[in-house]
This record gives sequence, structure tokens and C-alpha cells, in this order.
Amino acid sequence: MEKREFLKASGVIMASGLLPHFISGEQQIQTGRNWAGNYQYRAQLCEVPQSLEELQKLVRRAKKLKALGARHSFNAVADSQQNQISLEHFKQIEILGEEGSEATSATVAAGLRYGQLCPYLDRHGYALHNLASLPHITVAGACATGTHGSGSKNGNLASAVSSLEMVVASGEVISLSRAHDGERFQGAVVGLGGLGVLTKITLALQPSFSMGQVVYQNLSFDRLEDHLDEIFASGYSVSLFTDWQRHRATEIWIKRRSESGTSIQWEDQFFGATKAQQKLHPIAEHPAESCTEQLGIVGPWYERLPHFRLNFTPSSGNELQSEFFVPRDRGYEAILAVEKLKDQISPHLFISELRTIAADDFWLSPCYQRPSLAIHFTWKPEWRAVKQLLPVIENSLAPFDARPHWAKLFTISPLRLKQLYAKLPEYRSLANEYDAGGKFRNPFLDRNIFAS
Repeated sequence: MEKREFLKASGVIMASGLLPHFISGEQQIQTGRNWAGNYQYRAQLCEVPQSLEELQKLVRRAKKLKALGARHSFNAVADSQQNQISLEHFKQIEILGEEGSEATSATVAAGLRYGQLCPYLDRHGYALHNLASLPHITVAGACATGTHGSGSKNGNLASAVSSLEMVVASGEVISLSRAHDGERFQGAVVGLGGLGVLTKITLALQPSFSMGQVVYQNLSFDRLEDHLDEIFASGYSVSLFTDWQRHRATEIWIKRRSESGTSIQWEDQFFGATKAQQKLHPIAEHPAESCTEQLGIVGPWYERLPHFRLNFTPSSGNELQSEFFVPRDRGYEAILAVEKLKDQISPHLFISELRTIAADDFWLSPCYQRPSLAIHFTWKPEWRAVKQLLPVIENSLAPFDARPHWAKLFTISPLRLKQLYAKLPEYRSLANEYDAGGKFRNPFLDRNIFAS
């Protein structure tokens, strides 16, 4: 990466003081369960290196190894039957580029969470292009699994990545960049932890901005038939929530930018939906205190783009999640296909969310080379029933070539995944180049990526 002038006000910081640790700082930690409680990690202990050199030694001596992030995956993508590693001590931030330059970027260590990074960036006058619904997740883990926010013109979180650094199976540190490594870079960014242990990534920044958020209630699905693109383009970030009953979205969350930091004009009616007069949670029976500010109150970008506030349990907490990505131009058809299953889905569902995401060129991204509509399911913790429902939903979405979110629950076969991800063979070749012995492979990757 070319040398750039450091922003004088920032330098390099250790961000660990921004928030309490979520896990212990001991040399080894008990891995336990994921945040939602539905998955028990098989590795009993997890190494916690203090430095890059220590990480390299751990990688060299391990026969099998997987990096564990913030535990926000709902499946075994980050699990290991042998060794796990946490980079919770890797929390440095560097802001690079001349102050006010459009080329400014931030190099972020792999253990940092968005909730730690974003306030720091904002204090120095910068922002990221988008955020997921939760600020609790690590930057590296979110990018490696294709995690996204919303916005028809916004790519997933990985689309901000301009370069990355990782430790490969030999213990060597390698760097890849968008500018110099082309297709190899596109294959590595959404890498599922299968190429090496990410140690830091560099993200494009933009000037800080303010936002307001308003929630509307009860939007008929009929309005999506002719106005889907218009509805999802009505804000910088737009989410529709539905319980699949009564042919409507129960809530429409619209987030709009306020470049001057002043109030934003909001319509009382939105395609027949009515503006809410009180703060709401996506799940009707849940209290709204965990949600970010609504009612049009303008605030910093990082306190509006997520749905949930950092110091609260996000969403329902004790839940399961699945998500499938379909071409946006067939989004309305896909919504109707799922709606036909409403009586099977609703008894086991907390809520569904519909979002749009711009296309990207990352080989294993669910939005690879197609603008997408994401259909998300937040399930009650009833795995036996959900496991039976998922193939039914996947079959209903098969005509739309629906791709799954890698870090959530799905049952799509390896053969079908190979059809859905055209670059999967190239990813395998890249993984074999960096990890010929399969050190970073686990049963999840063996089944879904490397199965013949």
C-alpha cells in the first residue's frame, strides 16, 4: 500500500478503552456459545494472542485453526474441532490521508467492533458508507461473511474495503489491495476465514454526516408491485418489516441524510402507510428502548444507520436468523412466493425484514454482480421447526436463484451453492494456494465450499 500522510489529530490509538471487553483478556478463553445462544462451539479453548508475532507462531504450529469474531454467526462458519483464535487484543486504528482528502481511509485491526470504531471516526470528522443493523459485530468478521446494511445505492460492508492483511497457513503475513491485486483481492475480501486469519483491513471513509429516522406503519404489499424501487430509494437506508400476515409490511424504517445537520421534512403518509407517533421496535411486543432514535430526530450517522443501540441486547436476543438474496428486479415476485407460506412461517417467526443492497464483485458475496433484495427471517428459538421450514422456503425461492447469508441458517445443498456462486471454483483454487493443507477449513467449509 502506498505511503500516505497520517492525519495529525489521530495517529494510532488503542481502542480497547472505548467499551468494556465482551470477553476475557486471558491468554485462553472458554468459547461457549454464540450471542443468540443457539450454537455451542466445539473448540473448548480459544487462544488470544497479544501481538502479530504471537499470532504467527500460533498459526504455524496449529494443524487446524479458525478465527472467532464477535460470535454473531448463527452457524458453524467460524467454529473449529481443534483450535480457535480470538483477536480481541487487535484494536488499533490508523486514519490515513490528508485531512479533508477524498482518498482518506482507515486501517482497522481485526478485533475492533463497529461500535468502537464509528464514534472514533466521527470525532475526527469521518464516516463509513453504511452499517449493519447491529453495531456489536467486528469489522473483519462482517466483511468476511458479506454482512450488509441497507440502501439501493449502498454496497455491503465489504465494499468499503480497499486492502487487507492476513496471516496465511505458513505463518507469513500477506497483503492484498483493490488497486494492485484485482481478481485475487475480489476473491479474498468475503473470504469466510478460509484463506487465513485477517489481521487488519483498510476502509474507505467519507465526511461525517447526520441522519434522521422515521418509521411508518402498514404498507400494503400491493404498492411494491409498481413502486418497489421507488420505495426502497426513498431514503439513504430503507427497511421493511413484515410478519407475512394481511399482505402488508408492518413497519417501514426510513433513514435520510441531513447534510447540514438540520431537521428533515417527512411526509405524514408514505404510499398509504402512516407515520408513527412513538418509537417502535420491529417486533411489536418488544420495548423500543434498545432501538436507535426515531421520530425524525437528527443525530450522528452511526447512531441512526443501525437499528439497535450498542449497549442493549440487539433484536430479540434469544433467536435464530436466516437470510436469502434475490435479484432486485424480481424482488416483488420473490416476496409473493414467500407470502404463500405465511401460515407455515408465522407461528415460528418473530419478524422478517426486507432490504436492498447494491451489486459488488466479491466472489462469494450474496450480491455478486447483481443488485439484490434480501429477505431476512428472525425466528423464535425453535430449531426443530425452523430446520423443517428452511427447505420449503429455499425451494420457493429457488426460481430466483436465492443465495444464502453465509453466517446464518440455511440448508441449501453444496451442489446448488456451486450453481449459485459462479466463482466458487476460483475461490477453491485461491484457498488451496494459501492453505494447501486445509488448516483453515472446518466442517462448514468442507461441506459448503469444498464438497465435490
